[in-house]
Amino acid sequence: MTKTQKIIYWVATLWLALGMVSTAVVQLLQMEEETAYMLKLGYPAYVLTLVGIWKILGVITILAPRLPLLKEWAYAGFFFLTTGAIFSHIAAGDAFTTILPLLLLLALTVLSWYFRPLQRKLVPVHA
Repeated sequence: MTKTQKIIYWVATLWLALGMVSTAVVQLLQMEEETAYMLKLGYPAYVLTLVGIWKILGVITILAPRLPLLKEWAYAGFFFLTTGAIFSHIAAGDAFTTILPLLLLLALTVLSWYFRPLQRKLVPVHA
């Protein structure tokens, strides 16, 4: 892994972690605006707690050393979470500007996953 790849990985991963933790806090606190928006999208308010917990657990997993199988699950979870949110906003007829932060989180998820170091990857064992 080159120095440039390490920099890309850590910048993407830290920004991803920051974005996921900050949105998780808003969701866990069930701030009025966030709850209203979730209801507008057609989801019950309790989904905020579930999604917030998933995001915190995912960030811990991605930042922790080793745990390659759990990391794959965390990255997949972030991918499904962000693409699901993007689809929900599109289906609700929201403006493109509403979707931009989600596209950024999606791009950061893909960049972090792609550039992760070998010891953070699930490497197949050959028999």
